[in-house]
Amino acid sequence: MAVDTLNEPVFDRDTVFRNVRRRAWLTIGAPLAIVLYLTYTWFAFGVPELLAKAQPERAVILATDSVAYKVHVTKLLRRDIMEVAIEGERRATYAQEDLPDWVAVDGTNAIVDLGDGYEVTITGKVMEFTVPGYGTIKVTATNSGVNTELPPGPVPEWLKDDPRKFDARPTLDRRVQVTKTKIEVHNYFGGWENFWFSFQSELHGMSFSQLWAIALSNERIDPSQSNMSLIMHDFLGNPDWQHGEVFTALFETIMMAVLGTLIAAFVGLPLAFLAARNFTPSLLLRFGTRRVFDFLRGIDMLIWSLIFIRAFGLGPLTGALAIAFTDTGTLGKLFSEALENIDNKQVEGVRATGASQIQRYRFGVIPQILPVFVSQVLYYLESNTRSATVIGALGAGGIGLMLVETMKTSRDWENTSYIIILTILVVIMMDQASGWLRRKLIEGK
Repeated sequence: MAVDTLNEPVFDRDTVFRNVRRRAWLTIGAPLAIVLYLTYTWFAFGVPELLAKAQPERAVILATDSVAYKVHVTKLLRRDIMEVAIEGERRATYAQEDLPDWVAVDGTNAIVDLGDGYEVTITGKVMEFTVPGYGTIKVTATNSGVNTELPPGPVPEWLKDDPRKFDARPTLDRRVQVTKTKIEVHNYFGGWENFWFSFQSELHGMSFSQLWAIALSNERIDPSQSNMSLIMHDFLGNPDWQHGEVFTALFETIMMAVLGTLIAAFVGLPLAFLAARNFTPSLLLRFGTRRVFDFLRGIDMLIWSLIFIRAFGLGPLTGALAIAFTDTGTLGKLFSEALENIDNKQVEGVRATGASQIQRYRFGVIPQILPVFVSQVLYYLESNTRSATVIGALGAGGIGLMLVETMKTSRDWENTSYIIILTILVVIMMDQASGWLRRKLIEGK
């Protein structure tokens, strides 16, 4: 910009255009750089290969299994017997006189009505499956595999015709499988099977009103215990859902988070005084304490848990120690920064009363850092409840270990959903409880 003889500014056009071009390049270059980076990561992380291998239909099936259960109608060809069981479990097999109304069994033959026109007829080693809009599929089990007769026309995608195994799933809630050893029909229903009581329990199938009446009744079902005790025993001891073990595992997870966080808080606070500049004049001591904090929080909590598992074995104690070591470094650093930012006037006021050094800390320092202390400890307590689940999956115990065990088999996805929902509820309750404590301790409400 130049100045004329009248002292009025004169704009240099070249300078203005240069600034405009620079800003234009910045405006265009920044988004372009982001796009190039995202494009690079797209191929560097192998996203196209992952999408090519993805099986969305498998995800849909697992999602369905997590909110529904299936009843198996099975013809065991080698033993020539017919069985109807929930999830194919022997301990959840229907008696012949208590079969579902959609299954008609005549000796070793059966007619299964799957609804909406879908029907399966089992006669000897022959299965006939009637599918609306497609026709009737006939499959015969042989000594070497299966022989399939399909209606004329193209083979639908939901049907897998293999000489060794026939598999048809025209809808998510209906499935038929045939091998040389058995014929199996799956009929899906919404909900979680036998959630309250096992199939063998005397209380199975009872409504809440019936259970309430039994609980209040003086006539005992089991002479050795009260009806209320029997109800709780059968519920907690349900072998399919293991409610008692799940609740115990949740309690262990909470205890891991609480114990680890409290150890970290009460160890990190005195160490924070050694790391604070205005409380520890020794540069060497401050430097060493801060490096200890860096070391503790620099190693991830999962790594600490693996170290302690090798050192002390499996169990909740290893998870609590892993949380304590990691959070001692993190909380110690946060507390030391809070100590360095306190108002020294309040400390000097306490000193003027003739208070000792411990009293100065108690009445001049602690009240100032107490909001930070309480807020951070409660936040990490809430966060560590989630972390304890992950640590437990590695072998530290708790609900995380049970979650991994249920995910090992595709059969237990409803149990997996149950544990995940309980974990989320526990995290929500911990969040609400920490918020209430924070208001009570900091705001006095």
